[in-house]
Amino acid sequence: MPENGDGPVAALSLTSSTVDSVTVVRVDGVLDATTREQFADYLSLAGADLILDLAGVTFMDSRALGLIVHHWQTSLASGTKFALIGVEYSKSRVMWITGLAQRLPIYDSLDDALAAIG
Repeated sequence: MPENGDGPVAALSLTSSTVDSVTVVRVDGVLDATTREQFADYLSLAGADLILDLAGVTFMDSRALGLIVHHWQTSLASGTKFALIGVEYSKSRVMWITGLAQRLPIYDSLDDALAAIG
């Protein structure tokens, strides 16, 4: 990480791991118009079964939410697994404003998500 103005700090960091044959993508940073393409490209490389860990998200806009909804709808249509964890109202208000927080598969922990979608 750059220090004292040694360069730009990445607005978005994406990492993944596999747990019980499910790809878990950890999202850290801002999900908005400036990072949407990076987020979309990363998700396109993820496995069919996907859990998004949004605990590190500092802000999310409607475009990023649209991308998440697209992946959720694709999973419903194809019968693959999809879940969200680490969702915080203060950083992902757009989910509640749109009413999607009541529809999306949101769980408190990775274990809860794995148990529900398993």
